[in-house]
Amino acid sequence: MGKTHLLTSLVFFLTLFSGVLLAQEVTIDLGPTEIGINETFTIKVTLENEKIRSNAEFPEIPGFQKQGVSQSSSMNLINGQMTSSNSFIQYYKPLRQGTTTLAPFTIEINGNEYSSPGQEITVTEAVSNQGFGGSPSDPFSDFFSRRPTTEPEYIEMEDDAFFGVSVDKEEIYAGEGFTMNLAFYMSEENQAPFQFYEPGQQLDKILKEIKPTNVWEENFNITNIEPEKVNFNGKQWTRYKVYEATFFPFAEGEIKIPSIAWDMIKYKVARNPSFFGANRLEDIKTFYSAPKTIAVKPLPPHPLKNEVSVGEFQLRENIDEVSVETGQGFDYSFGISGVGNINSISPPKSLSVPNLSTYDPNVRQQINRGYGRVSGIKEFNYYITINEAGEYNLADQFEWIYFDPSREVYDTLKSAAKILVSGESKVNESISNLRLGGVYDRIAIEDNKFLNEEYKYYFAAAINALLLLAVIILVVLIIRRK
Repeated sequence: MGKTHLLTSLVFFLTLFSGVLLAQEVTIDLGPTEIGINETFTIKVTLENEKIRSNAEFPEIPGFQKQGVSQSSSMNLINGQMTSSNSFIQYYKPLRQGTTTLAPFTIEINGNEYSSPGQEITVTEAVSNQGFGGSPSDPFSDFFSRRPTTEPEYIEMEDDAFFGVSVDKEEIYAGEGFTMNLAFYMSEENQAPFQFYEPGQQLDKILKEIKPTNVWEENFNITNIEPEKVNFNGKQWTRYKVYEATFFPFAEGEIKIPSIAWDMIKYKVARNPSFFGANRLEDIKTFYSAPKTIAVKPLPPHPLKNEVSVGEFQLRENIDEVSVETGQGFDYSFGISGVGNINSISPPKSLSVPNLSTYDPNVRQQINRGYGRVSGIKEFNYYITINEAGEYNLADQFEWIYFDPSREVYDTLKSAAKILVSGESKVNESISNLRLGGVYDRIAIEDNKFLNEEYKYYFAAAINALLLLAVIILVVLIIRRK
């Protein structure tokens, strides 16, 4: 009973202590105090050890126009302890030169409010990198009005708008990603007033119909519908994204996205508007997207075609050359960065190099979702020991094979690091340590409780055997005396 209370108390204490260590931490980072008229200003909100489930709108900045939000996340796994980081970045486009003030503001994250002191921002002439311009236009402003007491005559205005499902690729390899977004578009010439109608409920229903199966999804998690200026077919449009995600199909075949319906509130306008009463009448207009088909091709023949990652990747190492003594351990990081399904990247293949020992790696990954693609890095951090002097190329120990869809070839990432090892041989020492095994190894990793549980049966059996033997001897002695 006492042990049970002690164990319960210990679990409660560790749980409470872990909760303190992984408590929600939020930081708000503001962009530079000076930017060019063709650059963007950013506000970045980062949440540690917890997903961003909901957040309020980012603040408005005088003289700036919101340009959309991107998201990134990262994960670290060190000695079995996992930490994570999630970020939202709001982009702002300056509309004119001069100095403006971002006033102090608060933002709500997962039900809690966090404050920033704000800052002054100076917008200068255009710098070398070319941005895009255009005057701001918010067609969704001032959509609410009162119902008239007497019904005027309303007319429906012609609109120049549509709802579309777009994909960045229509033919891919299995494992290669394609990005899909759902958005409402209005041209600059559009005069008809629109407003969104229950976008969250509509989107939930639509995604059940159009989300591909047998794929890995990286959702960009659009939380606020923001206007973006885009240009295609020789016209300027305002785009309002309601959903964006990148999908990585596991197998070849066809992915079919059907035509979907999207409802918008479209207002009819009074033929003879008056100062008093309502000059617009709410109506619903349904838009239909065009269907899409994505062809998923099989990878070319290769012994590992069903195991390799697909994407554009590079190797990032933390060492070029290092000198160590025999038996002296050192850290080595094999990092894989690029564009593709970062989450699916497996550890590099470990080849067999005599006298070189490695342990299971710690893993750290960061995934960035923005600008229509998924990118990031996954690092495998190894602890290595070498027991014989000499020169070692880590390319003989680590390699990682992948398929590059842009070049349509299989490629291998190999280490370029060289290890110079000096000193006396530690091979025999290493073998001796390996041969201990058995009970000696278990003593190092198990507690007394385990040993008691493991051997108490044998101890009890031995005692019982001795008692039985004593009884038998006693009986024999008594018989002989008689």
